[in-house]
Amino acid sequence: MPRTGSRGGQRSLPSRSAQPEPAGWKEAVREYVRQYNQGEIDQHVAVFDGIMSDHDHRYRLDDRLRRLRDRELLRGALPAASSTKTEVLRVQESPGEVSVLVGLHIKRTIEQRGREYTEERCERERLWLSEDSGRWIVTRVEPWIGERRPRYGPGSADMITDPAFGDTEESYRGSFRPLPAPYLNYDLLPSMKRRRATKYRRDLAAAYADRWWNEPNPAFEAFAVNCTNYVSQCIFAGNAPMNYTGRRESGWWYKGRVGGRENWSFSWAVSHALHDYLSRPGTNGMRAVPLASAAELKLGDVIIYDWNGDGRYQHTTIVTAFDADGMPLVNANTVSSRHRYWDYQDSYAWTEQTRYRFFHIADEF
Repeated sequence: MPRTGSRGGQRSLPSRSAQPEPAGWKEAVREYVRQYNQGEIDQHVAVFDGIMSDHDHRYRLDDRLRRLRDRELLRGALPAASSTKTEVLRVQESPGEVSVLVGLHIKRTIEQRGREYTEERCERERLWLSEDSGRWIVTRVEPWIGERRPRYGPGSADMITDPAFGDTEESYRGSFRPLPAPYLNYDLLPSMKRRRATKYRRDLAAAYADRWWNEPNPAFEAFAVNCTNYVSQCIFAGNAPMNYTGRRESGWWYKGRVGGRENWSFSWAVSHALHDYLSRPGTNGMRAVPLASAAELKLGDVIIYDWNGDGRYQHTTIVTAFDADGMPLVNANTVSSRHRYWDYQDSYAWTEQTRYRFFHIADEF
């Protein structure tokens, strides 16, 4: 897979055969990725001149890069370097036209007030390329906006179909695979239930988030929409106790998949349900306090996102680090992200109506 950087070289895309591949659309994909990576530094859509003719996507991308530019100017942050690894996930070829689904692993180095940190995220895009007089160009781009997928509430569909990728993905029902055993839940075993107060280990929650940000922990189910499942795992790794009720509509708990039956609460796996759970004061299990601003958050705290400002929360992140100004950097899943600036203005999911809820997880349970 190729790797591009602000000053780096490149490698050929992986081939399924030992024979050299002819020049053509593959080189056009390489060039697109090179310019995508350069755009992460320059933050101007002009880098795609001559190689990408999709005007709708240019407008969408220009808006995202403008937000990123303005935000980093206000933060005093400078993108010092960027590298992008690419994986070709699916190819559909026909005479004169090719459709390619690519995975992009972007790693950016940010300089801010004499300090540096590295942020990472994994995106997917589907590219359509056409040949004209022996030259291939990208004629259409559809980014995969994974942060918008979760749905919850009366009348919401269990299944979400993505026509751009020909895939069917589930809102909160996981892509199941056998587990070695049900996950141990101390609340189901009264003789082993904790008797003393438990402190929330913020360092352990953040360490777990960094360990599993880009691959699933095999001890848990992997969900098609995994952001809240991932954040719940991180909080649990920080010693937050479950509140087991046996009912999916209440508590905050996970027991695994036993005998073909789903055994976890909606609040464990669905952003809106976790928002509702954390918003209510409780005395059992994991608890949180709503805060007024991101600046008040600590390591291991949680942000939940409503992209359209309609009270329907769709994405969840956990605080794992801080920038030079002490503002949160977050980890997330579905669109796997590590040490990403908390406001998500670099995401296509973000809108002018976006609203946030900030939750401080209790220091002791």
